[in-house]
Amino acid sequence: MRVLVTGAAGQLGHDLVSSGRALDHDVVPFDRGALDITDAAAVSDVVESARPDVVVNAAAWTAVDACESDPDRAMRINGEGVRHLAEACHRSRAHLVQISTDYVFDGTLARPYVEHDVPNPQSAYGVSKLAGERAAGPRATIVRTSWVCGEHGSNMVKTVLRLLGDHRELSFVDDQRGCPTFTADLAPMVLRLGDERRAGVFHVTNQGAVSWFEFVRDIVAAAGEDPARVRPVATADLDPPRPAPRPANSVLDNAALREAGIPLLRHYSAPLGELVARLVG
Repeated sequence: MRVLVTGAAGQLGHDLVSSGRALDHDVVPFDRGALDITDAAAVSDVVESARPDVVVNAAAWTAVDACESDPDRAMRINGEGVRHLAEACHRSRAHLVQISTDYVFDGTLARPYVEHDVPNPQSAYGVSKLAGERAAGPRATIVRTSWVCGEHGSNMVKTVLRLLGDHRELSFVDDQRGCPTFTADLAPMVLRLGDERRAGVFHVTNQGAVSWFEFVRDIVAAAGEDPARVRPVATADLDPPRPAPRPANSVLDNAALREAGIPLLRHYSAPLGELVARLVG
């Protein structure tokens, strides 16, 4: 199995490459410097020459607040870039796996979101990622995930561990809920869905839904510090306020995986403990 990975230098991309090689796949990695997915000709040339069985697109502009101030750039990368990949995959008969996000939903439901719930993004980032889902086409695998953390790249776990050394007290919102997801677990599932060429939308997260406040308390405890150092704050009271709206409910129900008989990822507490041990050890 030859797998082409875009965005290979990111936190998910890095683990896609390592997980693919652990499965004895022939992994062809491209970071942004080697392949700009907004360049249609470059995408076509790379896919045609590499002749992959599967293309996993982990390339994206994920800076949510920055996307809000430059929606055109967000759409070029997260929307049009996916269209270039989809067209190249169609010509080469490669299967496309597109990584997407909980931000395609507005967060107003009182229950977890399932795959067939109607998207209604409220931010430029969410709008661009939904455009990417649609550009990928019906034969692609769409993997929606949330609150991604890994050993490589920036994420909440690394932020909290850094802040612990600089602040006596930490404040995080308690009115946004989601499922923390760890790339060490996410990457093998993404590759499995691609290997099996499972078309359609799949929600893939570690199990366990928490607020950011609760998640940060868990990070602090895993680092051996006192979780009482973390206090809750409402999103409306953040100073300064965040430019991009966040969905209050980001919890994704992994219904499609269950229906397919595919075991779900483990509870987030296990990979959280493993990641903190690696980062602080």
